[in-house]
Amino acid sequence: MNSPEVFAEVPPTKKARIVEISDNNKSSDLPIPMDTSAPVDQQSKQGNPQKDAQNSDDVLDTNLYSRQIYALGESAMMHLRKSSVLISGMGAVGVEIAKNLILGGVRRVTIQDTKNATYTDLSAQYYLGEKDIGTNRAASSLASLAELNDSVEVSLSTDPLTEEFVSGFELIILTDAPLEQQFLVNSWTRSKGRSLLVADARGLFSYIAVDVGKAFRIDDKNGEQCQEGHVEIINKENGDITLIENASHNLEDGDYVTFSEVKGMTELNGCQPIKVTVKKPHIFTVGDALKNFADHIEGGRFRQVKMPIHVDYPTLKEGHENPEFVLWDMGKWDYGEQLHELWAALYAFEGKHGRSPIPRNAGDVELLRQELRGKATIAEDLLKNFSYQARGNLVAVASVVGGIASQEAMKIITHHMTPLKQFMYLDHIEALPAPGTGYDADKLTETDCVPRNSRYDGQATVFGWKYQEELMKQKWFIVGAGAIGCELLKNFAMMGVGCDPNGEGKLKITDMDQIEISNLNRQFLFRRGDVGSKKSVCAARSAKNFNPDLNIEALSERVCDETEHVFNDDFFNELNGVANALDNVEARRYMDRRCVYYQLPLLESGTQGTKGNTQVVFPHLTESYGSSMDPPEKDIPLCTLKSFPYEIQHTIQWARDCFEGLFSNGAATANQYLSNRDGLSDRMKNMASGQKIEMLDTIRKALITERSETAVDCIKWARLLFESNYHNSIAQLLFSIPPNQVTSEGVKFWSGTKRCPHVLTFNADQDEHFHYVYAASILRAEQYGITPILDKEAFLKVLNAVEVPAFKPSSGVRVATTEAEANEATNNAGEDSDETIARLTEDLAAITEAQSRPLVPIDFEKDDDSNHHMEFITAASNLRAENYNIEPADMMKTKKIAGRIIPALATTTATVSGLVSVELYKMIDVDGQLPKISRDRFKNAFINLALPFFGLSEPMPAPSKKYNDQQFTLWDRLDLSGPMTLENVVKAVQEMTHMNVSMLSAGPSLIYADFMPGPYAKRKNLNIKEVIEQVTKKSVPNHKRAIVLEATMEEEDDEIPYIRYTF
Repeated sequence: MNSPEVFAEVPPTKKARIVEISDNNKSSDLPIPMDTSAPVDQQSKQGNPQKDAQNSDDVLDTNLYSRQIYALGESAMMHLRKSSVLISGMGAVGVEIAKNLILGGVRRVTIQDTKNATYTDLSAQYYLGEKDIGTNRAASSLASLAELNDSVEVSLSTDPLTEEFVSGFELIILTDAPLEQQFLVNSWTRSKGRSLLVADARGLFSYIAVDVGKAFRIDDKNGEQCQEGHVEIINKENGDITLIENASHNLEDGDYVTFSEVKGMTELNGCQPIKVTVKKPHIFTVGDALKNFADHIEGGRFRQVKMPIHVDYPTLKEGHENPEFVLWDMGKWDYGEQLHELWAALYAFEGKHGRSPIPRNAGDVELLRQELRGKATIAEDLLKNFSYQARGNLVAVASVVGGIASQEAMKIITHHMTPLKQFMYLDHIEALPAPGTGYDADKLTETDCVPRNSRYDGQATVFGWKYQEELMKQKWFIVGAGAIGCELLKNFAMMGVGCDPNGEGKLKITDMDQIEISNLNRQFLFRRGDVGSKKSVCAARSAKNFNPDLNIEALSERVCDETEHVFNDDFFNELNGVANALDNVEARRYMDRRCVYYQLPLLESGTQGTKGNTQVVFPHLTESYGSSMDPPEKDIPLCTLKSFPYEIQHTIQWARDCFEGLFSNGAATANQYLSNRDGLSDRMKNMASGQKIEMLDTIRKALITERSETAVDCIKWARLLFESNYHNSIAQLLFSIPPNQVTSEGVKFWSGTKRCPHVLTFNADQDEHFHYVYAASILRAEQYGITPILDKEAFLKVLNAVEVPAFKPSSGVRVATTEAEANEATNNAGEDSDETIARLTEDLAAITEAQSRPLVPIDFEKDDDSNHHMEFITAASNLRAENYNIEPADMMKTKKIAGRIIPALATTTATVSGLVSVELYKMIDVDGQLPKISRDRFKNAFINLALPFFGLSEPMPAPSKKYNDQQFTLWDRLDLSGPMTLENVVKAVQEMTHMNVSMLSAGPSLIYADFMPGPYAKRKNLNIKEVIEQVTKKSVPNHKRAIVLEATMEEEDDEIPYIRYTF
């Protein structure tokens, strides 16, 4: 039982001491790592938490940081709120790291620099402008950085670093620092027990190095949620633990677990964490730890416990001699050693010559070669390109390396997730214009890259000025102005996309959403004063601050079928490409179809916490976004939701469904009945009888039998709703299936995942009971246009006077115990269904004028804690959880599940947007044409900054099909230009394919069929546009320049490309 190899002691919770920095930036003490796993006080979510959070390190602004808390956890977030970081060097990488850490809520950030701004800085340092040339980079950036997050103290130093100064910070980050300075500062950090992170970028090359010292503690190595599940069998002889059917534990050897709800072998309940070994996906073992325990009777739950581990790092100097690399690109497994040598040689070159190598200068290549230490064989092309780009400054690369470095900083501060060990070298050399293209990088000369005292000097150094001028003429469309959209706007503006001085280039951006408080943590173009404004408009305005030459148009429409009059043929035909910054699959697939149709490249990306992905969709070369699909998420079975929940996710989904049914869908359906009874009747014709009855009964309750006329009615309704959901329905379930029920196989019915519930007796003194009826009454009043009773004392007086009828169970009530039974019960209403429908219809026909007032449907809004939506759902879920003895969830967890919130971090967003921007570099050729390059020059990416892991791969090819031995892909089509008659179109398709057309359709409308000669004879001489308008009975919109036709051939096994008919 007490074997140290099996059971582990949980480390004690430690309080953190706040760092107090005096005027001379000295620290009185350093924070001690702590575990603050307790939930944030729910009261911090009420009133004005933002103001409180700004004045206290101990209170989290859960609205501002909600998406980050979901990614990192509250404990890690509290570490950030008590930390102090020094960032040295406010070039492109330094400012990117500072931006991300300030957005992330690091309590105190000091930026330090002794260098003045140059034109090269302006290529990627977005908080510097031409007015700042010659001024200190940190001083010029301070105001812009400080306004990113008013709960973070941002301070400035323009003095050289000293050991005393450095010792006042928990983490020191060096950028733009020579190697010898890195070693010196590392000796200081080691002597003071501080951590060091180094990052730098030159052109398409960058790197990160980390030193966290000896015995660095990692509390959670991967940042994933703890695994948990239901136990079916525990074998005390061999320690094997088997989960219920179809369950997987998802554990790894060496993980630790603890247990609860075990019957019989109760010693396991609440035990110290036990080390496990995996046997099968549904079986793990704890060895001989259970031999002296009681026998297992039934049930139980396991839960993974993250145990701290400790790691040792060498100093940077030691690491430079025996480096350990994190692999950036698996296709370049040997680049780490080569780039390690090249970076060391570059620092030596700069120390000797007082400058960086000149772009495209063969002499400087040889001088750089002389500085190589001979510890690795360096490829000649790599040596040349590294030398050529030593003066390059690219915002896309800074975004990538800065995003990764920022996450590494958070890991070091929070002890959450595994820091990079110890060096990582990144390159994007494929972004150079390929041989055979108009801007072939191999043909660039030193003259082509000479600085012009321009904000694009740092980028022209890499690509040349002709390329830069073409880039500025590009027209791109960014779809979405959220986190990724803001970062893409920043990158594209700094790159010069759409910044042609003659107005040839343009950026367009659309987003229909308004700015919310929760956006500010990672959508860095917005400020608190922008809350409530349109995202696209504010984002466009902010982007012009980065580059005044930017030609940008902000739109506020959703991209969908209904807005094709806005995003029409003319709109897309002038674009060079599209970058998606969307948060839903439906919109992504829509834009993917549009880009395939208009033959446009699409840059796709997404993030979830520390994970991110990018995809390149390139015409006639790669598959599209829609070519592959993720497996659909598993739905919770209906019977589980209705009667047999066993996870908090089930009760939260049930509560969300209740909200929609009570306050949104029901009201909307009632309004539809009032405004268009015939339309509703038509809609009901195709419904099953059970669905008809449910809909009619919902309308009758909303308008007649349960209609609320006063605030008192609303409170009474809410109280009776509690009784119905948490007492009566449970009592009826237990009457139908008693606690001691046994199945025909002799097995206890209430076992395994079927948890036997118990009824709740209402008590207004219990918080969840009160919150439920209070929130429900307010929402009910809003629905009926009634002023609610908000005063708690007055509310309780009415509540306590509500008469609640005694419950009497009904015999013969059938409980659905399987998904099939639940679906059948929903659809079928029994033998007397026709009579029930007739009675309900008759009742509704008799409603009075007073009962005909429309209701106000309430749309669920998760991020406004003052609207009582989450108060209701949290209480509703937790009360049901109490019914079934399920551990409740606080409002933060409930909001995440009910609102289907995707965890998000500014660090991952910056990294992913940088990767996307690098891919855009590859899509530029002469006169706006797409370059003819090989697929392997593009890179799709999947990253997980927690581990860290980086998977780069070339995009998949477009899948091909064949007809008559003719290969084609999704990018191919048959083009016809009008005016043409229907007969001519059919003949043209047959001549192009050498097959016979059986049917021809335009969307869902059939316009030709060889088995319908009569209609064809009447239409064959009509213009195709007339035929479509005749069949669809609709005019073709004026904005349509072309339409899509689909042909079915007599040879049924052969599929041909779609037909684009241009009017």
